[in-house]
Amino acid sequence: MSGLLGTRRRTRELPDRLDALEAVVEAGDGRLAPDAVAAARRVLEQAGQRMRLSPETTVVALAGGTGSGKSSLFNALVGQPVSSAGVRRPTTSDTHAAVWPPAEAGPLLDWLGVQRRHVLSEEPALHGLVLLDLPDHDSTDPAHRLEAERLVGLVDILVWVVDPQKYADAALHERYLSRLRAHRAVTLLLLNQADLLPPEGVEACVADLRRLLKADGLGTAPVLAVSARTGAGLEELRSVLAAAVGRRAAAAERLAADVDDVVDRLAADLAEPAEGAALGTVGRKERARLREALSAAAGVPVVEDAVRRASRARTTAATGWPFTRWVGRLRRDPLRRLHVEAPEARSSLPPPSPVARASVYGAVRAVVDGASRGLPEPWARAVGAAAAAREEGLDDALDRAMTGSSLSDVRRPRLWERGVRLLQWALALVALAGLLWLTALFAVEWARLPDPPTPDVGPFALPTVLLLGGIVAGLLVALASRWVGRVSARRAARRVGAELRRRIDEVADAYVLTPVKEELQRYVAAREALRRAG
Repeated sequence: MSGLLGTRRRTRELPDRLDALEAVVEAGDGRLAPDAVAAARRVLEQAGQRMRLSPETTVVALAGGTGSGKSSLFNALVGQPVSSAGVRRPTTSDTHAAVWPPAEAGPLLDWLGVQRRHVLSEEPALHGLVLLDLPDHDSTDPAHRLEAERLVGLVDILVWVVDPQKYADAALHERYLSRLRAHRAVTLLLLNQADLLPPEGVEACVADLRRLLKADGLGTAPVLAVSARTGAGLEELRSVLAAAVGRRAAAAERLAADVDDVVDRLAADLAEPAEGAALGTVGRKERARLREALSAAAGVPVVEDAVRRASRARTTAATGWPFTRWVGRLRRDPLRRLHVEAPEARSSLPPPSPVARASVYGAVRAVVDGASRGLPEPWARAVGAAAAAREEGLDDALDRAMTGSSLSDVRRPRLWERGVRLLQWALALVALAGLLWLTALFAVEWARLPDPPTPDVGPFALPTVLLLGGIVAGLLVALASRWVGRVSARRAARRVGAELRRRIDEVADAYVLTPVKEELQRYVAAREALRRAG
């Protein structure tokens, strides 16, 4: 057992992994489990502080329960009785630190909160080692337990000291060891008081301890049998510690293990999406459904119908019989009543009906369901929240999209309508000429004057042909123009509807689709950052 780790860790990649972990926390804030995010933030903070404070110094902590012989083992390694030893009750109330020069451990121990320090004579094999004797983790004093737990989360290498009587203690394994599976590369188990057992008993205890560690997820952690009283196994322990100190990488190894731990915890909320899930996009079917629902709620069909009727009224006014077209002016303009032409004013469109609102809700729900299909539950909820975040301003945005439309060509007569108007006036004048001619003929006959010569067109007199022909021709032109006007009105309604639907698409993008896409892209970014951090 030449080294504590057995396999090389990715310490060179630690800065990049920490940057990636920070990106995960930033992207997943409010979406990942709060306790996992808090743990990741602690790791990032501790990493920044630890790597500024003697990163080449190795901090090793002896942790254990009451009666395990932890303090006796500490004294044996130090070579001096600097830590009080007890068997039945805890005697280590404050953490003791033994510092082997030339470790500059002052600021580091200040950060660790360790005040009791013992600087030892120079020992080349342990240059740069800081050895801590922690309070008992099972102490009856809560302050002792909290102090031990705090330092277990900060030191570089954890050396757990157990004894043959309590090595299988459930509290030790459930509360501590099983939670350190990501730290197996910086964890060492010592079966102390091995002198109390025969050789075969030591082997049996070590084997059983290995079995328990495997169940805890620490199957690769080294296990040594030692005795603080006889010195058995201490040289091997010193060799293991010397090798770890000599590598000058324990601090980075511990931080790498901390990153592994929080990555495992964060991964639960960043699971792989279901196969076939199209992240970062929204299906065309869902987009079309949302567009139609918002168009109906905004009143696009109402405006299209008004444009259709206004266009037909304009055609009738421009191409109808000149002497009767004034009747159409008595009808109220359907577009003017809606107030959709002023760009900065609110329209007079009716509010969405309950059915239209339900349709919008269903369309938004379909977008959310489609976009979040296969995502972990927290992120699926975040997608739904993103889609609903701007719901309050949606009605106003839809109303603004409906105003300021270009409707000038709906009101202004087209070129062909102007030509038909001139033709209608000409036909009206022909009919009027025939009427006046016939009136003059009736007046002559009433006055019993000689009949003036009147040309005939077939069996009819020319004045009658002019009158009837002008009227009939005018009516036929009006009917033909009305048919053409209906076609033009439908085209105008489609054009205005297309313009309004483009605006509705912009509202849908700004208020629903873009927030959803941003949330999906945030999930993708978090997963990619987690992959780089892992």
